[in-house]
Amino acid sequence: MPAPAAADTDKLAERHSLLLDSLGEGIFGIDLQGCCTFVNPAALHMLGYRTEMVLGRNMHELVHHSHADGRHYAECDCPIFNAFRRGEACRIDDEVLWRADRTPFHAEYASHPILDQGRVLGAVVSFIDIGERKRAETLLRRSHDELEARVAARTRQLSDALARLRDRANHAEAVREQERRRIAREIHDELGSLLVALKMDTDWLARRLPDAPALHAKTQGMGRLIDSAVLNLGRIITDLRPSILDHQGLWAALEWQAQEFIEASELRAELKVHVAAGVPPPEGGLAIAVFRIFQEILSNVARHAQARQLWVRITVDDPPSPVLYLDVRDDGIGASADRLDDPRSYGVLGMHERATHFGGHVSIDSAPGQGTRVRLVMPLPEACA
Repeated sequence: MPAPAAADTDKLAERHSLLLDSLGEGIFGIDLQGCCTFVNPAALHMLGYRTEMVLGRNMHELVHHSHADGRHYAECDCPIFNAFRRGEACRIDDEVLWRADRTPFHAEYASHPILDQGRVLGAVVSFIDIGERKRAETLLRRSHDELEARVAARTRQLSDALARLRDRANHAEAVREQERRRIAREIHDELGSLLVALKMDTDWLARRLPDAPALHAKTQGMGRLIDSAVLNLGRIITDLRPSILDHQGLWAALEWQAQEFIEASELRAELKVHVAAGVPPPEGGLAIAVFRIFQEILSNVARHAQARQLWVRITVDDPPSPVLYLDVRDDGIGASADRLDDPRSYGVLGMHERATHFGGHVSIDSAPGQGTRVRLVMPLPEACA
């Protein structure tokens, strides 16, 4: 009976040998001293050794002696050997193994203890060369970094171009405001004085025509037309450049504009204004931008909202870093997001651009049938504090 048992064992060993030889990953076994007990052809091919050069050799000293940077890899730190020293299996995703020609290659390996009835006899180690994968990862990472660099450079270019466009738009707006100011002054000085002179002349004529009722009535009619022209002229001048903005500052101009709108629209309205003590109104382009944004908000309410009620809040926080908040809400028909985002909504775009140029932000919350709320948050420069 012993002979057949020995034959079965030989057949099993032969099958195991054939299995090891057919595997594409490298496999070798080590005893309790870390010396090689068997090795398959795939392992020999990757390591560059012949069988007789490996069997009986300490595998850590042979193929795992150094780190990737050339530093010595102490045997006591070797995860492979921990498999039989501690009975712990391990799997390492990326370390280097060393070939016979002393060149390293990146490898992924696993080490498992060999047990016989609970006794550790050694370990079996399997490994694969991941050099191609590492090169592919490096290439992919390099390509990704190059793409990120290109995207960042393109983003910077677009940001710079947008900043230049905004600067030009702001310059154009400043030029327009200067021109409006000049035109308003000339209209006031030239046409205003002419209309006053005409009014005085018609009054002079009216006093000298008591016996000519038709002519007297005509001069009175001319006087009324001149009065109407003066009122219209004042409105045009105010639209071009409200004098209150130059003479009393932004806070007074905002409150005046709100009250004028409420009276003209005849809406039920609630107006609250709070400016922290010690915060003088900003001047120049910032003041003009805020005032024009406020005008655009109120104009949209008048043209589109069909509202019955209006709430306006004008608030300026305390120094040293004051912030202006404009909050306008109505109970009108509202608007869809698509309509607000329409690139042809020039009024909305203009508000955003004006605010952004000075570091502010405009938000619009609206939905059909639910009214609209527009909020401007504008940080004020330290010089204003």
